Amino acid sequence: MILEKIKKTIQEFKLFEKKDKILIAYSGGIDSTGLLNLLLELQEEWSFKLFLGHFNHKLRRRAEEDERFVRRLAQEYSLPLYVRSEDVHAYARIRKVNTEEAGRKLRYDFFRKTAIEIGGAKIATGHTKTDQAETLLIRLMRGSGLRGLAGIFPVVEGIIVRPLIQIEREEIKEYLKEKKIKFCVDESNFDRRFLRNRIRLDLFPYLKKNFEPQIVLHLSRLASIVREEDSLLERITQEKTQGAILKKNNRISLDLEFLSSFPRALARRVVRNFISELKGDLRAISFEDVESVLEMKEGKENTLKKDIVLRREQGQVFLTKGTPQKIRYNYIWKGEKSLEIVELKLKFQGSKIRKIDSLYISFDDQTRAFLDLGKLKFPLLVRNRREGDRYQPLGAPGQKKLKEIMRAKSIPLSGRERLPVFLSGEDVVWILGLPVSEKFRIRKETSDIFEIKKI
Repeated sequence: MILEKIKKTIQEFKLFEKKDKILIAYSGGIDSTGLLNLLLELQEEWSFKLFLGHFNHKLRRRAEEDERFVRRLAQEYSLPLYVRSEDVHAYARIRKVNTEEAGRKLRYDFFRKTAIEIGGAKIATGHTKTDQAETLLIRLMRGSGLRGLAGIFPVVEGIIVRPLIQIEREEIKEYLKEKKIKFCVDESNFDRRFLRNRIRLDLFPYLKKNFEPQIVLHLSRLASIVREEDSLLERITQEKTQGAILKKNNRISLDLEFLSSFPRALARRVVRNFISELKGDLRAISFEDVESVLEMKEGKENTLKKDIVLRREQGQVFLTKGTPQKIRYNYIWKGEKSLEIVELKLKFQGSKIRKIDSLYISFDDQTRAFLDLGKLKFPLLVRNRREGDRYQPLGAPGQKKLKEIMRAKSIPLSGRERLPVFLSGEDVVWILGLPVSEKFRIRKETSDIFEIKKI
């Protein structure tokens, strides 16, 4: 029964194709262990090539023990394993975010880079129907709009997939019990300081017993309905409000006069899209923030966050503080001496690495790039991004416009001018913070590697 459910989910949401490479986000816990064993059962029929990825947050007493469990299991099943650990507390402190958000960011960064390293793998996570119901309830309590109530999406960015999203956690427990499969128990799941745990341990059992036994099913179904209707509304918004968000001379503005003739629901969606373009995402943006933009008076300013100050003039709303300045620079770099980009206060160093030493390479798009030296034409050109720049990121199916890639990566407009573009001839090789070009990636036949490192 459970196997048929996961097959139906895979087909309904087109999560996988036969012979796909799949990187399983594997913690050793009940959900990821269920996911692993179900995919192993489907492996013969679908010809999957499975890989395990384990991120050790080092936040729990059992973290090292769980990692050892994962390593033993990978060896037992003869599955390739990728492991990484980070100081999540330090990252949270530096970035001024909570520990949960820091852990999620570092974890998914690791999975994305590993998927690229494997060669275009899908990233499968163990999110279940129960997680979906919990998430919807949490967001409802926090006053979320439709987009938040859509819950956990079955597919994100075309590479992150959730095969268990239509299966309850209790079903997975029964499956593992029947198969006599061992898994790790995360003691933090019983810590009632976390809202999700209180919902799982206290609220859901109470609701099931006293109100509705099928509460998880109903909430999960609601999330699915909201997700589909939100998608429809977003398409209508894009069609009906073209021209509301204007881009000219590296400035983005919102035409409030144009929006005034539209229903409030559509206008709110346009404002959210406008803020997302400016900020790169909608984190910490509230309903009140969106309303305050719609209510802006002529000649007045509105501070959403400390780095987002908007002004309205002649019916147009635009960013006044932190507006990205158009930076123009060109550097010819032979790759021998260090390169200093004065305009950005950035400095880079180039070095040659023998292929035999590549085992010790540590990939990090934010600080360095590793390229096939034999394919590079020196000197390299280093400049600011230009309109029409295109390239094929490592592992991507084809070329895309650089501005579209930056938008998909949630890089705000204010930060895009600070990412230098490295070119070999006419070809984009690397952009700081983004994957290297597929054309210049390290291959089996690569003999020498060229490293570009921010110093």
